[in-house]
Amino acid sequence: MSTATAIAGNAGVTDASPWHDRLRQSSVLREFALVPAIALMVFLGWWFSADFLSWNNIVNNVLVTSAVLGVVVVAESIILISGYFDLSLESIVGFCPMLAAWLIVPQAAGGLGVQLSPALGILVGFVAAGVVGVINGLLVSRLKLNAFIVTLAMLTLLRGITMGLSGGQTLSSLPSVMRFLGTASIFGISIQVWLFLAIFAVAWTFMRSHPIGRKLYAMGGNAAAAEASGINTKRLTLAVFVVGALLACFAGFMLTGRIASVTSSQGDGLIFTVFAAAVIGGISLNGGKGSMVGALLGVLMLGLIQNILTLSRVPSYWVQATYGLIILAALIVNYLIGARETTRRQV
Repeated sequence: MSTATAIAGNAGVTDASPWHDRLRQSSVLREFALVPAIALMVFLGWWFSADFLSWNNIVNNVLVTSAVLGVVVVAESIILISGYFDLSLESIVGFCPMLAAWLIVPQAAGGLGVQLSPALGILVGFVAAGVVGVINGLLVSRLKLNAFIVTLAMLTLLRGITMGLSGGQTLSSLPSVMRFLGTASIFGISIQVWLFLAIFAVAWTFMRSHPIGRKLYAMGGNAAAAEASGINTKRLTLAVFVVGALLACFAGFMLTGRIASVTSSQGDGLIFTVFAAAVIGGISLNGGKGSMVGALLGVLMLGLIQNILTLSRVPSYWVQATYGLIILAALIVNYLIGARETTRRQV
């Protein structure tokens, strides 16, 4: 197969062969593979608790609590499709709001004491996220360092800085601007849900229809072939890490608005749930495969599972164990599906 053909295949260019017709149909079915499982979760939730299908539970518990996770999943999914990992997203969720709050709140409330205006403090938080993304992107794209190790080191660094800024304390007494994303609503539904859906819609449209989105799929499928075909993989790599960091920062401010404070441990452990949602949604850890629709359904699936376990009064540590089991099961299923498609291709 030529390089051009390989790139076209990874980028989703139309091919008239019967095999590619079947492949496209299989991809569409895989996007919505979680729908039956989600329907089963809804039934089980109704079975275990009469309050499960109430408006308050579905909107304020399932959807609102899934919004922050969903934004980070969108960010991680774009990076995974591009062929990389970014573990530092969970630390960005805590670091950026903490930095902003540290610069905004008075010294008596745990801040530095400079008391920047809320808008400027929030801007500093986003700039810091952009800098983190640039550092990650340059180390991976220019120095060819392993993305897993680079972002693991960044995760540890940012977690330490966050703890140092806060002194291990929770910063509260936040201005109304920082609480806005947790209090505002549209048509009775938290603005966080609308923001997540808007971010998902933009990401879905971009990855599905924009030429750069198709290039990201090509780069994730075969970076060497993509670069040989003229795609600037270094620039795209830098871009996906910066975008991912900015989205994680935004998710951090969403979480801060919801709890009206910034904790020293904010975001800790989130990345495992993010990977669980992405993997069960069909995002390949090898790059080049997956869809934003699958990622959305993965977020919804985990939100339903967590809510059902909470309503059933299952201890929180079993929730984490369930997520680990889900990741293992999803990896096995994706492997079996991939092996089956490979067998069909060889027939």
